[in-house]
Amino acid sequence: MTDASLAAAAPRNHVPLAERLRPRTLADVIGQQHVLGPGMPLRLAFESGRPHSCILWGPPGVGKTTIARLMADAFDAQFISISAVLGGVKDIREAVERAEAARDGLMQQRTIVFVDEVHRFNKSQQDAFLPHVESGLFTFIGATTENPSFEVNSALLSRAAVYVLQPLSEEDLKQIVALAQAEQALPAIESVAIDRLVAYADGDARRLLNTLETLAMAAAQEKLSEITDVWLLRVLGERMRRYDKGGEQFYDTISALHKSVRGSDPDAALYWLVRMLDGGADPRYMARRLVRMASEDVGLADPRALRLALDAAEVYERLGSPEGELALAECVVYLAVAPKSNAVYKAYNAARAWVKKDGTRPVPMHLRNAPTKLMKELDYGKGYRYAHDEEGGFAAGETYLPEGMPEPGFYAPVERGLEIKIAQKLRELRERNAAAGQGGAA
Repeated sequence: MTDASLAAAAPRNHVPLAERLRPRTLADVIGQQHVLGPGMPLRLAFESGRPHSCILWGPPGVGKTTIARLMADAFDAQFISISAVLGGVKDIREAVERAEAARDGLMQQRTIVFVDEVHRFNKSQQDAFLPHVESGLFTFIGATTENPSFEVNSALLSRAAVYVLQPLSEEDLKQIVALAQAEQALPAIESVAIDRLVAYADGDARRLLNTLETLAMAAAQEKLSEITDVWLLRVLGERMRRYDKGGEQFYDTISALHKSVRGSDPDAALYWLVRMLDGGADPRYMARRLVRMASEDVGLADPRALRLALDAAEVYERLGSPEGELALAECVVYLAVAPKSNAVYKAYNAARAWVKKDGTRPVPMHLRNAPTKLMKELDYGKGYRYAHDEEGGFAAGETYLPEGMPEPGFYAPVERGLEIKIAQKLRELRERNAAAGQGGAA
């Protein structure tokens, strides 16, 4: 290599690997073919020659910034990047001024304003973009890791197409490793080590590239000709998975756990529980959710489930991690295999809905408490039948609802678990009520 070529190569070697491998054309983009492939919506937007405002929604390291930059290149537009984490109204004002200067200049250049982590901007900051998006002063592209339905103003959202980006697949990530090797950015790597790196990256290209760069530096210091799996384990330490403890992924995962328990699949329920614990979810939060599942989805089909969930929470408080997590696992398996009933959950919600729309009905006189002489003189409690003194501990024919209120039928036990016996008991009580002339439900 000549001195001139060494001089030319040296600056490039100091450029971060993520920047060196950043796609220069749409064809270079790895992954996201569901929106960038031939005939797909975002690809058609590129080919139309007319940029439009959009929201790129996806997890970290899937190409949101890259796609925005490529769009600016495709339309020969000025690219202005704003970080919603660090920026504010001042940055928006400066972007407007630069867009106006580009529009009114000799070249009459378009402008694309890219806002990274747009969900971090508050309502007024997001509103500041609206008049300029509507007037066509610039094309707005927002990037977010959070659900834009919740985090982006509806007015701004209605003016922007939403494109959902996916985590990169294993094959996508392996392509990136191959590109890095083609760039001679790192030595040879064992295939098993590549598999571990891909799993470690967990769909995040940026994480993979940063890890590769760290490994390349470490390998150069130790003068390694090959990165082996054993060496990789020593350098990386305990494998850590990406996990968003407060965002979309968090709620998607807890939803998957809840639905697996409800669906009576203990293996799936255990998988999602471990995924959450492995990702850093608070075990106390998990314990609270298990209590909720026991009362909502198992209910009176197996009342022991609620007690077991409370016991699991107490065991975790006493033992902590990791020993206490076994109690949570035991609870998850029990809830998954237990008979299911949401009858109480539905009855409670139905009663709430009824009370919310209904008037305030007076308590019937025979059900009122009469602790004073005056109350007794006013017939408070008069005619009340003490159930324990009646045959079978049941006052057949007695009424307990407000006068004039129809039987609502809130609670309808299912034919599973203990509720089979509960339903049988209620049928017997209704028959006794009917025989006593009351004709209603117990």
